[in-house]
Amino acid sequence: MANTDGRSYFKRSSWFWIITVTVSMGYYTWVVFSSETVPCDLLGPLGSLTKYLVDNHSSLIYNGWWLAWAIHLFEALVAMKICSDKGVESPTARCLWFVQTFLYGFASLGLLIKYKPDRLKQK
Repeated sequence: MANTDGRSYFKRSSWFWIITVTVSMGYYTWVVFSSETVPCDLLGPLGSLTKYLVDNHSSLIYNGWWLAWAIHLFEALVAMKICSDKGVESPTARCLWFVQTFLYGFASLGLLIKYKPDRLKQK
């Protein structure tokens, strides 16, 4: 959906980051809200680490989960500011950047930061 004037610029994050962040945050959410159903014995070192954290630092992982989402929200708000600064005016494109950055964090924000809009030449 890239337009030559940059008003509706949007670029989807790579599948690698979409899958990685989705699985990671999904696992983290599972551990925070339903830790007793996580099959730690079947997950090797990750299961051992998870069991240790749940047993000894449950408030830390709970607060960390909220902090992670707060950081993603902050990144999404920064994406809105960057959209304004770079001339992305389309409400649809801005909404896509907000949602994608909220869900995938810096994997999305990095694409927007790298975007270099073509400056209109003044006559």
